[in-house]
Amino acid sequence: MDVPRTPHRWSVTPTQARAIQQRLAPLVRQAPLHGVPRLVAGLDAAFSSDDGLCLAAAVVWDLREHRVIEQHVAVRRLTFPYVPGLLSFREGPALLAALRQVRTPPDVLLCDGHGRAHPRRFGIACHIGVLLNLPTIGCAKSRLIGTHHQPGPRRGSVTALRDGGEVIGSVLRTQDGTNPVFVSIGHLIDLRAAQRIVLACAPRYRLPEPTRLADQVVGAAKRAMQ
Repeated sequence: MDVPRTPHRWSVTPTQARAIQQRLAPLVRQAPLHGVPRLVAGLDAAFSSDDGLCLAAAVVWDLREHRVIEQHVAVRRLTFPYVPGLLSFREGPALLAALRQVRTPPDVLLCDGHGRAHPRRFGIACHIGVLLNLPTIGCAKSRLIGTHHQPGPRRGSVTALRDGGEVIGSVLRTQDGTNPVFVSIGHLIDLRAAQRIVLACAPRYRLPEPTRLADQVVGAAKRAMQ
Protein backbone atom coordinates (compact mmCIF):
# COMPACT_ATOMS: atom_id res chain seq x y z
CA MET A 1 0.00 0.00 0.00
CA ASP A 2 1.01 3.56 -0.57
CA VAL A 3 1.29 5.11 2.88
CA PRO A 4 1.74 8.90 2.73
CA ARG A 5 4.21 10.67 4.94
CA THR A 6 2.69 11.39 8.35
CA PRO A 7 2.10 15.14 8.82
CA HIS A 8 3.31 15.12 12.42
CA ARG A 9 5.88 13.46 14.67
CA TRP A 10 4.97 10.38 16.70
CA SER A 11 7.52 11.00 19.43
CA VAL A 12 5.75 13.82 21.26
CA THR A 13 4.52 14.57 24.76
CA PRO A 14 0.97 13.60 25.80
CA THR A 15 -0.01 17.28 25.73
CA GLN A 16 1.32 17.61 22.18
CA ALA A 17 -0.45 14.38 21.19
CA ARG A 18 -3.80 15.70 22.40
CA ALA A 19 -3.23 18.90 20.45
CA ILE A 20 -2.52 16.85 17.29
CA GLN A 21 -5.75 14.93 17.81
CA GLN A 22 -7.71 18.14 18.22
CA ARG A 23 -6.12 19.57 15.08
CA LEU A 24 -6.83 16.50 12.94
CA ALA A 25 -10.29 15.59 14.30
CA PRO A 26 -12.14 18.07 12.01
CA LEU A 27 -10.73 16.15 9.01
CA VAL A 28 -12.79 13.05 9.85
CA ARG A 29 -15.61 12.64 7.35
CA GLN A 30 -18.73 10.57 7.84
CA ALA A 31 -19.91 9.42 4.42
CA PRO A 32 -21.94 6.59 2.87
CA LEU A 33 -19.77 3.71 1.72
CA HIS A 34 -20.09 3.32 -2.04
CA GLY A 35 -20.32 -0.23 -3.31
CA VAL A 36 -20.03 -3.49 -1.41
CA PRO A 37 -16.60 -3.92 0.21
CA ARG A 38 -14.81 -7.20 -0.37
CA LEU A 39 -11.35 -6.85 1.18
CA VAL A 40 -11.14 -5.80 4.82
CA ALA A 41 -7.74 -5.23 6.43
CA GLY A 42 -7.74 -6.00 10.14
CA LEU A 43 -5.19 -4.17 12.29
CA ASP A 44 -3.97 -5.09 15.75
CA ALA A 45 -0.86 -4.56 17.85
CA ALA A 46 0.94 -5.98 20.86
CA PHE A 47 3.95 -4.99 22.93
CA SER A 48 7.12 -6.78 23.90
CA SER A 49 7.41 -7.98 27.48
CA ASP A 50 9.87 -5.19 28.31
CA ASP A 51 7.48 -2.63 26.75
CA GLY A 52 10.23 -1.49 24.41
CA LEU A 53 8.75 -2.63 21.08
CA CYS A 54 5.41 -2.47 19.33
CA LEU A 55 4.50 -5.39 17.08
CA ALA A 56 1.70 -4.74 14.58
CA ALA A 57 -0.16 -7.02 12.19
CA ALA A 58 -2.22 -6.30 9.08
CA VAL A 59 -4.43 -9.15 7.83
CA VAL A 60 -6.33 -8.70 4.57
CA TRP A 61 -9.50 -10.81 4.71
CA ASP A 62 -11.83 -11.60 1.81
CA LEU A 63 -15.34 -10.87 3.05
CA ARG A 64 -16.96 -12.84 0.23
CA GLU A 65 -14.83 -15.99 0.40
CA HIS A 66 -14.02 -15.83 4.14
CA ARG A 67 -10.30 -16.35 3.69
CA VAL A 68 -7.03 -14.54 4.30
CA ILE A 69 -5.49 -12.89 1.23
CA GLU A 70 -2.26 -11.78 2.90
CA GLN A 71 -0.84 -10.96 6.31
CA HIS A 72 2.14 -8.94 7.48
CA VAL A 73 3.91 -8.03 10.71
CA ALA A 74 6.05 -4.99 11.49
CA VAL A 75 8.05 -4.11 14.60
CA ARG A 76 8.91 -0.60 15.74
CA ARG A 77 10.57 0.75 18.87
CA LEU A 78 8.13 2.42 21.25
CA THR A 79 8.56 6.15 21.72
CA PHE A 80 5.32 6.95 23.54
CA PRO A 81 4.02 5.88 26.99
CA TYR A 82 0.70 4.22 27.71
CA VAL A 83 -1.88 7.00 28.11
CA PRO A 84 -5.63 6.27 27.79
CA GLY A 85 -7.03 7.98 24.70
CA LEU A 86 -3.63 8.26 23.00
CA LEU A 87 -3.32 4.70 21.73
CA SER A 88 -2.49 5.70 18.16
CA PHE A 89 0.76 7.35 19.25
CA ARG A 90 1.98 3.99 20.60
CA GLU A 91 0.68 1.77 17.82
CA GLY A 92 0.53 4.07 14.79
CA PRO A 93 4.11 3.78 13.46
CA ALA A 94 4.09 -0.04 13.60
CA LEU A 95 0.59 -0.30 12.10
CA LEU A 96 1.54 1.93 9.18
CA ALA A 97 4.73 -0.09 8.66
CA ALA A 98 2.65 -3.28 8.46
CA LEU A 99 0.27 -1.66 5.97
CA ARG A 100 3.17 -0.60 3.75
CA GLN A 101 3.80 -4.30 3.12
CA VAL A 102 0.25 -4.94 1.90
CA ARG A 103 0.19 -5.62 -1.86
CA THR A 104 -3.59 -5.87 -2.36
CA PRO A 105 -5.26 -2.55 -1.45
CA PRO A 106 -8.16 -3.17 0.95
CA ASP A 107 -11.58 -1.58 0.58
CA VAL A 108 -11.94 -0.95 4.32
CA LEU A 109 -9.63 -0.85 7.34
CA LEU A 110 -10.85 -2.38 10.60
CA CYS A 111 -8.99 -1.30 13.75
CA ASP A 112 -8.96 -3.00 17.12
CA GLY A 113 -9.83 0.23 18.91
CA HIS A 114 -12.13 3.21 18.80
CA GLY A 115 -12.89 5.83 16.20
CA ARG A 116 -15.28 8.67 17.06
CA ALA A 117 -16.11 7.00 20.39
CA HIS A 118 -13.26 8.95 21.95
CA PRO A 119 -12.98 12.02 24.24
CA ARG A 120 -11.67 14.14 21.35
CA ARG A 121 -13.59 12.21 18.67
CA PHE A 122 -10.28 11.01 17.25
CA GLY A 123 -9.44 7.48 18.28
CA ILE A 124 -6.96 5.25 16.47
CA ALA A 125 -9.42 4.32 13.71
CA CYS A 126 -9.91 8.01 12.90
CA HIS A 127 -6.16 8.68 13.03
CA ILE A 128 -5.26 5.82 10.67
CA GLY A 129 -8.21 6.56 8.39
CA VAL A 130 -7.38 10.25 8.02
CA LEU A 131 -3.69 9.56 7.39
CA LEU A 132 -4.48 7.01 4.66
CA ASN A 133 -7.72 8.61 3.40
CA LEU A 134 -9.46 5.23 3.45
CA PRO A 135 -12.78 4.02 4.88
CA THR A 136 -11.97 2.93 8.43
CA ILE A 137 -13.95 1.37 11.28
CA GLY A 138 -13.19 1.19 14.97
CA CYS A 139 -14.25 -2.03 16.69
CA ALA A 140 -13.25 -2.26 20.34
CA LYS A 141 -13.74 -4.95 22.95
CA SER A 142 -14.49 -2.47 25.74
CA ARG A 143 -15.92 1.02 26.16
CA LEU A 144 -13.67 4.07 26.46
CA ILE A 145 -16.34 6.73 27.00
CA GLY A 146 -20.10 7.08 26.70
CA THR A 147 -23.23 5.46 28.09
CA HIS A 148 -25.53 2.85 26.59
CA HIS A 149 -28.25 0.33 27.23
CA GLN A 150 -27.44 -3.33 26.76
CA PRO A 151 -28.44 -4.64 23.32
CA GLY A 152 -30.71 -7.65 23.07
CA PRO A 153 -29.21 -11.11 23.49
CA ARG A 154 -29.38 -12.17 19.81
CA ARG A 155 -26.82 -11.67 17.06
CA GLY A 156 -27.33 -8.32 15.33
CA SER A 157 -28.94 -6.58 18.31
CA VAL A 158 -27.63 -3.04 18.65
CA THR A 159 -28.01 0.04 20.84
CA ALA A 160 -26.57 3.53 20.59
CA LEU A 161 -23.43 4.61 22.44
CA ARG A 162 -23.92 8.21 23.54
CA ASP A 163 -21.78 10.92 25.05
CA GLY A 164 -24.14 13.57 26.34
CA GLY A 165 -26.68 14.03 23.56
CA GLU A 166 -24.36 12.84 20.79
CA VAL A 167 -24.36 9.36 19.29
CA ILE A 168 -20.67 8.46 19.08
CA GLY A 169 -20.97 4.79 18.15
CA SER A 170 -22.97 1.65 18.73
CA VAL A 171 -22.95 -1.41 20.95
CA LEU A 172 -23.33 -4.46 18.73
CA ARG A 173 -24.00 -8.09 19.63
CA THR A 174 -22.12 -10.16 17.05
CA GLN A 175 -23.06 -13.60 18.42
CA ASP A 176 -25.98 -14.85 20.50
CA GLY A 177 -25.29 -14.44 24.20
CA THR A 178 -21.75 -13.08 23.93
CA ASN A 179 -20.49 -9.72 25.16
CA PRO A 180 -21.09 -6.97 22.59
CA VAL A 181 -18.41 -4.99 20.76
CA PHE A 182 -18.18 -1.21 20.46
CA VAL A 183 -18.35 0.07 16.89
CA SER A 184 -17.61 3.61 15.77
CA ILE A 185 -16.79 5.54 12.63
CA GLY A 186 -13.15 5.97 11.76
CA HIS A 187 -13.28 7.83 8.45
CA LEU A 188 -15.20 7.87 5.14
CA ILE A 189 -18.01 5.62 6.35
CA ASP A 190 -21.30 5.94 8.24
CA LEU A 191 -22.26 4.10 11.39
CA ARG A 192 -24.87 1.87 9.77
CA ALA A 193 -22.36 0.64 7.18
CA ALA A 194 -19.74 0.16 9.89
CA GLN A 195 -22.15 -2.02 11.90
CA ARG A 196 -23.08 -4.04 8.82
CA ILE A 197 -19.43 -4.74 7.93
CA VAL A 198 -18.45 -5.70 11.48
CA LEU A 199 -21.38 -8.11 11.68
CA ALA A 200 -20.57 -9.61 8.26
CA CYS A 201 -16.95 -10.08 9.37
CA ALA A 202 -18.05 -12.02 12.47
CA PRO A 203 -19.74 -15.16 11.12
CA ARG A 204 -18.59 -17.45 13.96
CA TYR A 205 -16.92 -15.56 16.77
CA ARG A 206 -17.54 -12.47 18.88
CA LEU A 207 -14.70 -10.53 17.25
CA PRO A 208 -14.63 -9.82 13.51
CA GLU A 209 -12.30 -12.16 11.66
CA PRO A 210 -9.85 -9.56 10.30
CA THR A 211 -8.92 -8.21 13.75
CA ARG A 212 -9.28 -11.59 15.46
CA LEU A 213 -6.77 -13.07 13.02
CA ALA A 214 -4.50 -10.01 13.30
CA ASP A 215 -4.46 -10.57 17.06
CA GLN A 216 -3.40 -14.19 16.51
CA VAL A 217 -0.68 -13.20 14.03
CA VAL A 218 0.81 -10.54 16.29
CA GLY A 219 0.56 -12.87 19.28
CA ALA A 220 2.53 -15.53 17.43
CA ALA A 221 5.14 -12.96 16.44
CA LYS A 222 5.49 -11.88 20.05
CA ARG A 223 5.94 -15.46 21.24
CA ALA A 224 8.56 -16.09 18.56
CA MET A 225 10.45 -12.97 19.61
CA GLN A 226 10.49 -14.06 23.24
